[in-house]
Amino acid sequence: MTAIQQRFEALRQQRRCALMPFLMAGDPDLEATASALLALQANGADLIELGIPYSDPLADGPVIQAAASRGLAAGTTPAKVLTMLAGLKGQLNIPVVLFTYSNPLLNRGMEAFCADAAAAGAAGLVVPDLPLEEAEKLSAIASAQGLDLVLLVAPTTPAERMARIHAASRGFTYLVSVTGVTGVRTNLQERVGPLVQQLKAQGGTPVAVGFGISGPEQARRVRDWGADGAIVGSALVKVMAEAHGAGEPVGAAAGQFCATLRQGLDQP
Repeated sequence: MTAIQQRFEALRQQRRCALMPFLMAGDPDLEATASALLALQANGADLIELGIPYSDPLADGPVIQAAASRGLAAGTTPAKVLTMLAGLKGQLNIPVVLFTYSNPLLNRGMEAFCADAAAAGAAGLVVPDLPLEEAEKLSAIASAQGLDLVLLVAPTTPAERMARIHAASRGFTYLVSVTGVTGVRTNLQERVGPLVQQLKAQGGTPVAVGFGISGPEQARRVRDWGADGAIVGSALVKVMAEAHGAGEPVGAAAGQFCATLRQGLDQP
């Protein structure tokens, strides 16, 4: 079993929903990112999704786009992100899923990127602009390095195609909770609940829900829908940005917000 599979299996046995925060590497700098990663782990994160800043982030809303721009302005590159991650070996012990886009991956080369990512300690990849028809090659390359290629489905994905994506996804299937880009929202679309059950009825890969989860109440709703994981991105990125703007430690702010999510997610 891969690291991601092992983590979801352990959580399944504990009957717990995975908490998976997202943060953008290099925002405001990679030292702060490293601090935040360790703080998230210490405050209840089960897995972490780590964004690699990119200049044309098609799936990201304004909060994460701004974070990517700040990361790029700080000189963050994929190589520097992986060097930072490698430096946390022995300290960061939960699976890290890298969120990137096709162009940076192709620029480095699929084989080289996956080898570098695995060597740095990553456990998986999410590539939101990679369609199912092009995922097979990358999935095989990633798998050879012990990485899971996680695929995404949306509420608008036709049922037959959704089933194919779910069958091809590794580690977990990323169910997008909204139509549109990432962002903090006050309400989740109720139609996502039946989609969670539709995917889980097909067996196999766990299902994690992301895009638009802004706090503990929404995370609990995702849990109550039967999802195996809740992904929280824009809300955390916003908290970290506000902390930096106020001159407060970014890692501490990330940890405090994560603890709130964890407490809420574990409530009956």
